Amino acid sequence: MKQVKVFLSVLLLISFVLFARTVTVGTSADFPPFEYIENGQFVGFDMDLMREIAKIAGFELKFVDMSFDSLIPALRAGQIDVAAAAMTITEERKKVVDFSMPYWSADQSIIVKADSDFTITVLFGKYRIGVQTGTTGDLWCTENLVQKGLLPERNLKRYDTFILALSDLLNGNIDAIVLDSPVANRFAATKPVKVVGIIVTGEQYGIAVRKGNKELLDKINQALKTLIETGKINELIDKYF
Repeated sequence: MKQVKVFLSVLLLISFVLFARTVTVGTSADFPPFEYIENGQFVGFDMDLMREIAKIAGFELKFVDMSFDSLIPALRAGQIDVAAAAMTITEERKKVVDFSMPYWSADQSIIVKADSDFTITVLFGKYRIGVQTGTTGDLWCTENLVQKGLLPERNLKRYDTFILALSDLLNGNIDAIVLDSPVANRFAATKPVKVVGIIVTGEQYGIAVRKGNKELLDKINQALKTLIETGKINELIDKYF
């Protein structure tokens, strides 16, 4: 009987070790309140959401910071297991990665300096517009402004991070930034900028995994369902929004 108990204990220990693998999460930590670095730690809604998912799914987490447009290439190359970065689910992205069920909805906002007289018309003409490379704001401005001749290509300034774009805006090097509404609202509440317009895009954020990684995707989706059913996700929303 004692040998059986020892055998079962060993099996449980092996199962735990195999199950509690480390999942590498790639993010672009310049996007408060979703992901940013504070006192050397990864914090924000997405970061806490991944921590709650990990608790339920039973894996450890390792966070890696990189530029937003590097996330999908890193995912496809196997350098990271998950991309959690307020990433909009699009048909183009779905061709190369798999997404979890949506966990957030957002539109695009236009922000300018708080003492500026600019309105939403800043998007049209010879003004200088900042976006983060590879984001929905970048794609929207390219397709709806540059390609339609409403904004010169040279006037669309692309940045690796929104922190760099924000710095240029405050220093007068660009006139406006187009970015996701929740982050625009956060900047407006904490920096000398204001929102002057909303572009209704009806975006939905998802957590991305490598194409075909069904096992990990199923664990993430089941954990998201649990967080929604228990109301835990509402606690995170209250914390950051």
